[in-house]
Amino acid sequence: MLVRAAATDSDLRAELLPAELLPLFDERFIASCDFIEEYVFRLALGVAREVGFERALGAGGTAAEIARRTGLDPTVGPPLADGLLRLLAERGAIASSGEPTRFQIIEALPDLDPLKIEQAQAAHDPAALPSFRLATLAAEGYPRVMRGEATGEEVLFAADRISAWSEYFSNHNPLYAISNHIGARAVLERFPRPRGTLLEIGGGAGSGATALLDAFAAAGMTERIERYRFTELSPLFLRRGQRALMARPDAPGRIGCGVLDIDRPLAEAGVEPGSLSVVYGVNALHVARDLAFTLAEIRAALAPGGWVIASECVRPFPGRTVYVEFVFALLDSFRAPVLQPPWRPNGGFLTPEQWLAAFRAAGFAEPFVWPDIPRIRERYPALVAAAVGAAKR
Repeated sequence: MLVRAAATDSDLRAELLPAELLPLFDERFIASCDFIEEYVFRLALGVAREVGFERALGAGGTAAEIARRTGLDPTVGPPLADGLLRLLAERGAIASSGEPTRFQIIEALPDLDPLKIEQAQAAHDPAALPSFRLATLAAEGYPRVMRGEATGEEVLFAADRISAWSEYFSNHNPLYAISNHIGARAVLERFPRPRGTLLEIGGGAGSGATALLDAFAAAGMTERIERYRFTELSPLFLRRGQRALMARPDAPGRIGCGVLDIDRPLAEAGVEPGSLSVVYGVNALHVARDLAFTLAEIRAALAPGGWVIASECVRPFPGRTVYVEFVFALLDSFRAPVLQPPWRPNGGFLTPEQWLAAFRAAGFAEPFVWPDIPRIRERYPALVAAAVGAAKR
């Protein structure tokens, strides 16, 4: 998350990050972040060549024009082209200017081998390799999705790729686990006294819940969670999460699991108004088809004084790419939500300001972004993991 210049600057990290987060952002983690960003850039170069961007960029044009010249699907091609071209422009491989943004090639795209970066990561810390494998699977599918020959869901969630997702959504993968740990600390700080109930949305295979429950146990606060309701829409992930959580010694009488769709009224999943102390999610809330609707449902489900807390990848600046969206941009649900200008102007990740505006628009109070990304991003725009949230007053 922090760029190379910070790798040996522990004093500056201490200045910018809360003390409780400093151990998470050690030099080992920072180097892995640098590797994955370079790896995704090199994969994007390969995709750009394969779909014919190098030739199409000769005359310059918008992402939609480049997509049309290369014969991409008219619906899926332009937004995926825009993300790839923005990434290449941010890394200096092509030029960009104007509004709407126009892209043009400067010189031949560099020929950079992703495998060298993967090998460097393997030597540095193989625990982070699941993020590299998932990016590779996405890169292999990009041309077919951009040409309309397959959907992102078909590419990413084929039966033989579920194990890759399980390894990615794991507390053993430091590049993903960072979100679980930041979120757990944010909930720990704001959880009501003496006891409260928590609903987790989009819980996946349970790594976020595991990190949170472990954090409460380490702090001697397990008894403060009167009820932990773990939910997930995918039956496959729900089964995996349920197996992991129900095997815990603190599960009996405290943890329950079930299906919940954040795009539907929460009452359909048996959530009663005013019944919850905390609604929590790790990289789930930004996937809501209509974020205004989902936030309104969450607010209604919270008791007065309750919190919505989401650990999210945040976009540091409007229009800037985030490496992890190279994978998730293939999914229609990620690219095409209901827009709510000015705080939901595009699909995918939101900026800190957009999150704060979203919470205020939904009637929440005391919105926060933690750590303070607006302060940090001027020095380190690659820091994209944060907890966001607000209270019902």
